[in-house]
Amino acid sequence: MKKPLDRPELSADISNADDGNLHIANISRRAFLKDLALTGFVLAAGFPSLTRPDETAAPVGNKYGADAMPHGWVDNPLVFVAIADDGTVTIICHRSEMGQGIRTSLPMVVADELEAAWQRVRVEQAPGDEPHYGNQDTDGSRSMRHFFMPMRRVGAAARTMLETAAAAQWQVPVQEVRAEQHQVLHPATGRTLGYGQLAKAAAKLPVPARETLRLKKPADFRYISKGQVGIYDGQDIVTGRAQYGIDTRLNDMLYAVVARPPVFGGKVLRYDAKDALKVSGVVKVVELPSSPPPADFNPLGGVAVIASNTWSAIQGRKALKIEWNKGPHGTYDSVAYKAELEAAARKPGKVVRNDGDVETALKSAAKHVEAEYYAPHLAQAPIEPPAATARIVKGACEIWACTQSPQASRDRVAKWLKLPEDKVTVHVTLLGGAFGRKSIPDYVIEAALLSQAMNGKPVKLTWTREDDLHHSYFHTVSVERLEAGLDNQGKPVAWLHRTVAPSISSTFGPDSKHQMPAELGMGVINVPFAIANLRIENPAAEAHTRIGWFRSVSNIPHAFAIQSFVAELATAAGRDPKDFLLDLIGPPRRIDPRTLDDTWNQGESPDVYPVDTGRLRRVIEAVCREANWGRVLPNGRGLGLASHYSFVTYVAVVAEAAVDEQGKLSIPRIDIAVDCGPQVNPERIRSQMEGACIMGISLATLGEISFKEGAVMQDNFHAYQLTRMDEAPREIRVHLLPTTEFDTPLGGVGEPGVPPIAPALCNAIFAATGQRIRQLPIRDQLRKD
Repeated sequence: MKKPLDRPELSADISNADDGNLHIANISRRAFLKDLALTGFVLAAGFPSLTRPDETAAPVGNKYGADAMPHGWVDNPLVFVAIADDGTVTIICHRSEMGQGIRTSLPMVVADELEAAWQRVRVEQAPGDEPHYGNQDTDGSRSMRHFFMPMRRVGAAARTMLETAAAAQWQVPVQEVRAEQHQVLHPATGRTLGYGQLAKAAAKLPVPARETLRLKKPADFRYISKGQVGIYDGQDIVTGRAQYGIDTRLNDMLYAVVARPPVFGGKVLRYDAKDALKVSGVVKVVELPSSPPPADFNPLGGVAVIASNTWSAIQGRKALKIEWNKGPHGTYDSVAYKAELEAAARKPGKVVRNDGDVETALKSAAKHVEAEYYAPHLAQAPIEPPAATARIVKGACEIWACTQSPQASRDRVAKWLKLPEDKVTVHVTLLGGAFGRKSIPDYVIEAALLSQAMNGKPVKLTWTREDDLHHSYFHTVSVERLEAGLDNQGKPVAWLHRTVAPSISSTFGPDSKHQMPAELGMGVINVPFAIANLRIENPAAEAHTRIGWFRSVSNIPHAFAIQSFVAELATAAGRDPKDFLLDLIGPPRRIDPRTLDDTWNQGESPDVYPVDTGRLRRVIEAVCREANWGRVLPNGRGLGLASHYSFVTYVAVVAEAAVDEQGKLSIPRIDIAVDCGPQVNPERIRSQMEGACIMGISLATLGEISFKEGAVMQDNFHAYQLTRMDEAPREIRVHLLPTTEFDTPLGGVGEPGVPPIAPALCNAIFAATGQRIRQLPIRDQLRKD
């Protein structure tokens, strides 16, 4: 009998490596089947033919949620579960792990329904293969939202097959047996059979029909909702054994870095590689072709240096002499562009929502309030920069990469190498952070092209921190202008919001210069305020760099502006910010997002996921209660409140700010209340919210990418700063609103905590000092010296 492994053992046909390094291992489906088929029952991560033709079936009419995603969902246990004859249960995780805990949480759901003992569960990472596994694009805070029920059915189906096999062996009705903690029991006689003993027989049974499955009642959950299962990779992570994309090592591997055009759209005019080739260890210098617009997921082009080690490659790159054509964006300047956005925001723009008569209501208002807010470009800056390794053998390409989107990586590598898709395999490693940057596989394509240039030899491409900051797909820059009218009682009677920002859509097609519905649906067009006269406008803004995804995306500038402006209106009305915000939201009601002109709704059904102002009110009330809103604070301290609805989750934050006589900011405490619906893994939800608080503080106080003459000015963490321990909140309190119903829809968790942080902090600063912050980052705006 083969001894089971304690942890996934990554294998890239390098078992004979003798360089003393740990080697990553994403077991191929072929090797995985070979290992298990010889030793036990294979509910296997095997062949597409094992899947049913209706696995991605969607309801008639519009498709929403996972049904609307490329390749939909799969709930076949033959795809996700394998049981060895010693009883070891292997569960495949098809979503990318980047610290959010999905390699624990999704297998935990399967194990719960399967009645598997967690200590006997192994987790393996799926390669990129969406037709087989369902959608694998790990972003949008939707992994659990879209795959909770499919993974429950996977576990329940496997459990049913084991129970059926046991009943047949004992020759008793299946209703008389039950699975419990890795064995099947027959209570009437006290007989038991372990999962390993039943594996071969169960493997021969048909997969039960979806509608016949018996799912657990929430009261019977062992792992789901308990928050007691530790991170599967936790031990490896804290002991340095965890394998990330940047850790990949293969036999005879070469190492590469690329000098890319400093300006988006630029090209190599000419280069001299003589000095680079003199650097010890440098093997070859290769020019990579530039790509015509739109940017899409394509590499920027440039000149690559390939060497026997990364250090030599970096030194060789420094020795290159390159003359660049800056292209059409060589004059991009953040200061000048900010003025352009402000000018656009002060003029009428494209109307995207129009309720009532805003102009008349503003003219007749007793008080007119207006403000402009600015949020700069941001870089995702994951601690592990983009990295990928490629090799090509006998017309087939293998990739090892820290990617959020393995199928997109597979598709684009196949396209650039002119290979059939089935000749490209993408092994997904752990990701050392991502925040949307690693959804875009330009770096994966670069690695594949460089392996091709070296006749298929393995090449690891590494992005340095400077590469990462200079050549990201940046979070958009925006100006948000808001105007409101108040009546004699201080009640808002008119609301005008102009949002101006270059769109992500500019990256993938002709630049429309307007935000797409998904961006407008991030807190602007779907603002749920009870105001009769409300208009949203979207003036044009041209993109001058690659705009991409970021944790919480456009929710960040939208929440910053809207929630800051609400606090300003409360002050103008002479009201308490909490009371004013609750009155602005209005009574509890379930709003069809289509009535708000929101055609996106996070991609979810408007019937299943209406905008629920009752839930929004509850998180506000909960966080204010827990933070003791209204408590008396010493001079120089203040509380600020903000709330936001994003990724179909409701979040509210109370921040406490302290500003000393020199203007130094500290944050004694943050309270954050969350209603994400059913809580599958509360421990991970708390961790995500704590991380969101730190990231939100970092973006609010320090985060800024700026351009001059088309190039990014920040080049490492001394210039693009992150919040450090001494600047972090002294205390973060997470309040999860309880729910006991698991038949209600799940919300997202990874991103919704970020947007309310900046406005809550800025509102707290006003309460402490009387100074409004309307431009991010805060940085030195409070300094008195």
